Amino acid sequence: QVQLVESGGGLVRPGGSLSLSCASSGSIFSIVTMGWFRQAPGKKRELVASITRSGSTSLADSVKGRFTISRDIAKNTVYLQMNSLKPEDTAVYYCHADGYGSGSNWVDYWGQGTQVTVSS
Repeated sequence: QVQLVESGGGLVRPGGSLSLSCASSGSIFSIVTMGWFRQAPGKKRELVASITRSGSTSLADSVKGRFTISRDIAKNTVYLQMNSLKPEDTAVYYCHADGYGSGSNWVDYWGQGTQVTVSS
């Protein structure tokens, strides 16, 4: 079974920085995309950033210029560096991975979520 383990959430002041990491393990034989979603109470879950196996990245307009996504293929780990944080960045952040499983079927998995709170 695939497991995604997230770390790095916490409390930070507006304008501060935080770094998240997500390590995957298990039976995704070929990961296509890893990324980060976030969800605040009463809000829709939204895609924040993603990165493909080839290294192509995508960022939500709301975080462009402030967040950076990167990955370490050898470690099956994805990172999210968050700078110039704003109160509206407050949410539970979820790691996500998709790709091909053992039967060449399409699979996707979610991490448990980590809380990011931006407040004075």
